[in-house]
Amino acid sequence: MFDAYCPHHDGRVLVTARVLAFPAADPHDAAAHFAARLAYETDCSDVYADLEAGAGGFVVLDARSPEAFASGHIPGARNLPHATITAATAAELPRDHVLATYCWGPHCNAATKAAARLAALGYQVKEMLGGVTGWVTEGYALTPPGDTGRVTQNGRAGHKA
Repeated sequence: MFDAYCPHHDGRVLVTARVLAFPAADPHDAAAHFAARLAYETDCSDVYADLEAGAGGFVVLDARSPEAFASGHIPGARNLPHATITAATAAELPRDHVLATYCWGPHCNAATKAAARLAALGYQVKEMLGGVTGWVTEGYALTPPGDTGRVTQNGRAGHKA
């Protein structure tokens, strides 16, 4: 408990900090935990920076429906709806690349479902946190509806809006 002033009462009261309701992990354990999370996750900023730099070694996969993909997607992304993933539908994906899956955003788990299916098929996978919602919030442009999805108007994948 920590001594804190409560504006609703005269005087001081003892308030338990919710942040401290459970003790913080040992730093060594915390480092291992966060490093493990990064083995499974990436974010919009890192994907954008790598696309802009032309970095290789990964493929961006949109796990939403074809209709959602057609309405706008991350430039250069391939569409592979999570419900359609099988060994046959994933056969053209490169096994020597990390697959970065995404969907609408935090309220959608299609990227997680896609990552789980692809990992079960033997692919290296990371989930892109934030999805389309995070991408747009960061200020990055989506490929406009009807576009092929390979590059934006200025020829660079994911150029800022």
